[in-house]
Amino acid sequence: MLFPTLGAATRCIDFVIQREPRYSEQVNVVQLVLDVSKAASALVRKLAPTIAAVMLPREAFSLAKQYWQHSGDGISSRRAEFCHALFKDHLLVPSARAASPASKSTRGPRRYQRSSVDDTAANGEAQTAPAKSSVEESQESLRFLEERFGRNLDLNLVERAKSAIRRRIAGSVVQDIDLQSEASQRTAQDSTGRHNIDESNVYLFPAGMNAIFNAHRALLAARGPLKSINFGFPYVDTLKILQKFGPGCEFFGHASSDDLDELETLLRRGVRFLALFCEFPGNPLLTCPDLKRIRRLADEFDFAVVVDETIGTFANVNVLPAADIVVSSLTKIFSGDSNVMGGSAIINPDSKFCQQLKGAMDSIYEDTYWPEDAVFMERNSRDFLQRIIRINANAEAICATLQSHPNVKRIYYPKLNPSKNHYDDFKLPEMGYGGLLSVVFHRKTQAQVFYDAISTAKGPSLGTNFTLCSPYVILAHYQELEWAASFGVAEDLVRVSVGLEETRSLQTIFERALRASEENDGPPGQ
Repeated sequence: MLFPTLGAATRCIDFVIQREPRYSEQVNVVQLVLDVSKAASALVRKLAPTIAAVMLPREAFSLAKQYWQHSGDGISSRRAEFCHALFKDHLLVPSARAASPASKSTRGPRRYQRSSVDDTAANGEAQTAPAKSSVEESQESLRFLEERFGRNLDLNLVERAKSAIRRRIAGSVVQDIDLQSEASQRTAQDSTGRHNIDESNVYLFPAGMNAIFNAHRALLAARGPLKSINFGFPYVDTLKILQKFGPGCEFFGHASSDDLDELETLLRRGVRFLALFCEFPGNPLLTCPDLKRIRRLADEFDFAVVVDETIGTFANVNVLPAADIVVSSLTKIFSGDSNVMGGSAIINPDSKFCQQLKGAMDSIYEDTYWPEDAVFMERNSRDFLQRIIRINANAEAICATLQSHPNVKRIYYPKLNPSKNHYDDFKLPEMGYGGLLSVVFHRKTQAQVFYDAISTAKGPSLGTNFTLCSPYVILAHYQELEWAASFGVAEDLVRVSVGLEETRSLQTIFERALRASEENDGPPGQ
């Protein structure tokens, strides 16, 4: 299993061994680094690509996969492609063999290291150095990689691209910027109404889950081993992070006022917590928790608030006044093009935990965001605000189409939900209610026919520039359908992520699928 750094690989192995100590003598980490003794351009040397491979028994794979899935610590496809090309041509080698006069090789904890690098081939004979022709081929391959990589990326622009993303997230930059320019674009008050947010308060990660994972790590490092709170029906991996990494969590799945009453009762009994994690709005019911009341409780009882605003997006809502940390999956609407992943975490400069959290985050933070991914993300997100405006309008048009049909039992959308007032508390002026909605039909067969008939793309993601439908509950909670239903999440719910298509064309697509659903006239519930 592959990770971008030795630290991530070591955390994976620690996770496995904590659950199955019998594997402690059967795991290894092999760190692959650039062999700088071979000719390489300044570009590749500066890039300094690394991969850390976790070697473990096949039967331990499922445990390692849990860590990989929950943490978001894996490698991107672009990093994998680039490093694989170097590796197959003997340019990326185990760190013990990399001749590096400029720097000391980094190796993992001794308990995880192989005693030596095994250079024995499968037939038992020692491997020899590559023949001259192989070396020449390697150099030719390296030149090809440099040329290919250079066409997509000027490393001198990478830090500027990352800075542009951070400033765009903070609200300081919403228009196209010239990365060749050194000028910093700042405003006294940013486009989202936020004040005093410097880009140093924004951290970038290779995936949204990795932002949540590291927010939790930073909180534990800053405040000690306390349980957390998962408030609202959760994205699966968020709940798993809180349950499996650290002392655990309390789960309040409805995000209701009754849930807050129950939480307040626990707090007044003296129970203390690390942080409350919630989504705003939630997925897939688009329920918005009462962030104002949560903030009051957090201030009174000394816990942090972490808000995932991926679905609301920081173009539509500003939840920072209620949060100590705001996390987001940039993979979704921020990018829109479905060709790059990313995540972010904002530490609120006005949080009473700000200095503790920044100190902790700075101490654990590894910039593993692959440069080429950062450049793609910067390019994709330049028109983020304009896309959101169109998506907001399309989503409301689709809701109107669905509302008018008798087969539709309920639509879940922030503007239509009973928790609309909580959304409105943080909605930015002139902005909307986002691009995600869910629909439930009176009969399961109506939902099935509708889903089969709708001529949009179909898949489990959201925030794409094209409309995407999904039988979300079946995909995300197939092994726990009854549990999901206990929180009001019906197994035949259809989730719709709205795209940028022409509004009337989208409405026509939904009208056709609704007409198809009329062909089912079975009894309710079927």
